[in-house]
Amino acid sequence: MTDIQAVLEALIPVVRAAGDLIMEVYARDFTVRGKDDASPVTEADERAEELIVPALAGILPVVPVVAEEAVAAGRVPEVEDRFWLVDPLDGTKEFIHRNGEFTVNVALVEGGEPLLGVVLAPALGRLYGGARGVGAFVEDVDGRRPIRVREVPADGLTVVASRSHGDADALARFLDGRRVARTRSAGSSLKLCLVASGDADVYPRLGRTMEWDIAAGHAVLAAAGGRVTTIDGLPLRYGKPGFDNPHFVAWGTGD
Repeated sequence: MTDIQAVLEALIPVVRAAGDLIMEVYARDFTVRGKDDASPVTEADERAEELIVPALAGILPVVPVVAEEAVAAGRVPEVEDRFWLVDPLDGTKEFIHRNGEFTVNVALVEGGEPLLGVVLAPALGRLYGGARGVGAFVEDVDGRRPIRVREVPADGLTVVASRSHGDADALARFLDGRRVARTRSAGSSLKLCLVASGDADVYPRLGRTMEWDIAAGHAVLAAAGGRVTTIDGLPLRYGKPGFDNPHFVAWGTGD
C-alpha cells in the first residue's frame, strides 16, 4: 500500500480500535505504575500499543515502528527514511485525572518529516487526521469536515499551553512583545490540533517532549497549513538520536 490517502484511511480504524480498548480501561479502576523515567503508565497504554503495532505491519509491512512503551522496555528499532511513531496514550496524566484530554497518536515519518498522522481523543469523540498533499480534517458526531489554520485575528493571538507541563515564566518570556488576546489550556497533542483547526494560533512547548508525543499532531497541523519549528525557527525534524525533541513552537499562520 503506497497511496498516502489509502494509508491514512487504513490507519483510522486501527486508531479507533485502540481508543475503544483505552475507554474500556477508563471506565473502571486501573493501576498506575511508574516507568524508569518516572512517567506514569497504565494497562491502557500497554493494551493500545499491543493492538496498534501489529496492525501497522499489516498496512506497511516493511516499515519499522517506534512505539513509546516498546522503547521504554529497550526495544528500539533501527530507523532510516520511513518509520512509524506511536504514542498509544498521550496525556496519561489527563487519563489518570479523568478529564478526557488524552489521545492516541500515530504518525508516519518520511525524510525526517511527518507524512501523515491521526490523533484520536476517544473520551471526547473527536478524531483528527491529515497527510501531505491530502489536507486535514476532523471527525466527530457531525461527521468529517476539513480543517485549516486561521489568520491571526486583529485582537491578537490565542495561545494554547500545556495543562500538565506548564512553565509560566518561560511562556511569558516567549510571548513578550506579541499581541495576545487569550490563553487556553489543553492536554496531550490536542494542543497541536487546536492550532490546526483554527481554534488557536500558537502553541509554544518550552519543555521536554518525545517525537511520538507530537508527530501525529504535527502531521495534522502541517496538512492544515501550519508548521512546527524549533525556538530558532528551524523546521522540527524526526529520527533524532534518542527521539528527544528540542523546545518548539507550533504555528498557524503567525510567526
